[in-house]
Amino acid sequence: MPLRDLPADALPREKLLARGPGALADTELLALLLRTGLPQLNVLQLADKLLADFNGLPGLLRAQPSQLALIKGLGPAKRAEIGAVMEIARRTLAVELARSPVFDTPAKVKDYLSLRLCGLEHEVFAVLFLDSQHRLLCMEELFRGTLTQTSVYPREVVKRALQLNAGALILAHNHPSGLAEPSRADEFLTQRLKSALQLVDVAVLDHLVIGLGQTVSFAERGLL
Repeated sequence: MPLRDLPADALPREKLLARGPGALADTELLALLLRTGLPQLNVLQLADKLLADFNGLPGLLRAQPSQLALIKGLGPAKRAEIGAVMEIARRTLAVELARSPVFDTPAKVKDYLSLRLCGLEHEVFAVLFLDSQHRLLCMEELFRGTLTQTSVYPREVVKRALQLNAGALILAHNHPSGLAEPSRADEFLTQRLKSALQLVDVAVLDHLVIGLGQTVSFAERGLL
């Protein structure tokens, strides 16, 4: 059914204004962002197709610009808007993590790291540097690798922690394969880093492995 034939209270914008954003389905929220469709697809149909192609909103928002550029109907303006929404989400979570100890909101830590690392085609090793009250100072991607491995140098992590006067940190890396299960190499690296950082009184609070739709915590697994 063309949008013009839908009753007014079924149109995404009118529905949001009347009932709030929580009343909208994912397809309707995305349609509001896209605004226009294609000659063969109205905006709701285009939104539905994009969600199917990228396995839902999380997959779409984490898609790389090169992937979005291949989609018919996503011109520069729409791709820019999708990227802006993702960056707003990242920055909002970062501000919240900087205001209170990270253990007050562990789910937000996972969400933040997932938004930063999930869906990348290469492996990234990142560190969340925390102050003495375990509030976020910054997140930095310290090492990048191939699809199979990353070279991580403990002395570089220690050096950066001292430069930032960090009291603790959280380690994180992604698995481009999409599987979040830690490997034996991940466990060995974590213990090496923990031992090195203990020498300068910097605690390793957790190591999070980011997969597709899943994040595994070393602390929750009892691996720290």
